[in-house]
Parts: sequence; C-alpha cells; structure tokens
Amino acid sequence: MRLTRFTDYGLRTLIYLALRPDALASIAEIAAAYRISESHMTKVVFALGQAGLIETLRGRHGGLRLARAAALIGLGAVVRATEPELALVECQAGGECAIDGCCRLRSIMDEATGALLSVLDRYTVADVAGPDSRALLRRLGLPEAAGLTGQNPA
Repeated sequence: MRLTRFTDYGLRTLIYLALRPDALASIAEIAAAYRISESHMTKVVFALGQAGLIETLRGRHGGLRLARAAALIGLGAVVRATEPELALVECQAGGECAIDGCCRLRSIMDEATGALLSVLDRYTVADVAGPDSRALLRRLGLPEAAGLTGQNPA
C-alpha cells in the first residue's frame, strides 16, 4: 500500500504548521519549503480546511494555521480525510469478482487496512513534528525561535 501524494502533502502541511504554532503561514511559503507546486498545495489546503484540520484566514494579514493543537490531530484522521480509497484490493472497494462471497481475501485485507489505521491512530502531528523539531526547522528554513508548543494557536 502506498499513500497518495495528496496525503503526503497534507501531512507535510500539517507538520509545517505545527512547527509554527504562533504564526500564520501562506500556501506559497509551504510550497516553497517542500518544493511543491502552489497549485497542488492549494488543493491540499482546501481539503485540509474542509476536514477541519486547518483554519484559513483571508485578507491582507491572513494565512493558515492548525485548527487545533498538533497533539490533537491524529495521523489516522488525516489519512482518512485525504485518501479517496483505502482498499488494498479491488474487492474491498466493491468491485466485481468471480469468487466473491467464498474468498477470505476481502476480510484479510480489511483487517490489514484496519491495522494500518490503528497504528496511525496512536500518533499525532505533534509526534511527527516534535521529536527533533530543531532539525525540521533548519531543514525547512524556519527560525528556531518557532517550534512546537502543543498549544492551540487559535
């Protein structure tokens, strides 16, 4: 199984915002930090906003921030919100199969998907951004005065 780029970019966006809990960020700066197209980043940000994971503030002094503390945003919730289809095999997605109903493959794959999500549910954006936030800040070109506080910026 491989997550889509869309989910990857969504997770990266949340990590970036978690590293700057007291500041607003722009789509342009996040896209530049990760060397991602602004157009694609706009779609990702829209989806994260629709899922209630980030807040977008319009206007001259607007920008993006986490909708709640990074410690309250589970990775499993992010994947569920950004992945259009989590099925590992076609029969999980309701596809037609000649052996449907007498094959255990669907239940095994459902269990595997559940296990993946169960592991992701144990971790938060803070867990990803926090352990070595200084290295992440340096890599993304952010000031080290920023950093994960676990506080809700709102």
